[in-house]
Amino acid sequence: MIVRGNSAPSTSQRPQKKRKLLMPDKRIRVLIAKPGLDGHDRGAKVIARALRDAGMEVIYTGLRQTPEMIASAAAQEDVDVIGLSILSGAHQTICPRLMELLKAKGMEEVTVLIGGIIPEDDIAGLKKVGIAEVFLPGTATQAIVDFIRERIPAVSHEG
Repeated sequence: MIVRGNSAPSTSQRPQKKRKLLMPDKRIRVLIAKPGLDGHDRGAKVIARALRDAGMEVIYTGLRQTPEMIASAAAQEDVDVIGLSILSGAHQTICPRLMELLKAKGMEEVTVLIGGIIPEDDIAGLKKVGIAEVFLPGTATQAIVDFIRERIPAVSHEG
């Protein structure tokens, strides 16, 4: 092989560098859902935007979701967190059913949060079925962001 001037050696002659594969940090993935017949989703949209602004990936399912639809979407989207906004009073039926479906899908590690109009007397029962936290009206969005970041520490929080 003839090499003239400042030509670099061919690829086969260059020493091979060890390449360090850099994987992008995984962002927290959150599914926000409005289960039941309640048509008021302003609060869910406010939370979705706050979580997105905090660097999380947010999937909003829209109104009138069944527990089956929520569990299916959570599995398809491979989420870390499910946030439910419930104003209708159906939390005592919806939450246990969703937790059963997640367990059946092997998704017990998914953190499930609810917010909305939840009587304080119902909170202990909801936590007993696996709801990680209940956020009542007036909760600062930063408190929800902080709770999620504390629960899901293994992923990047940078957006």
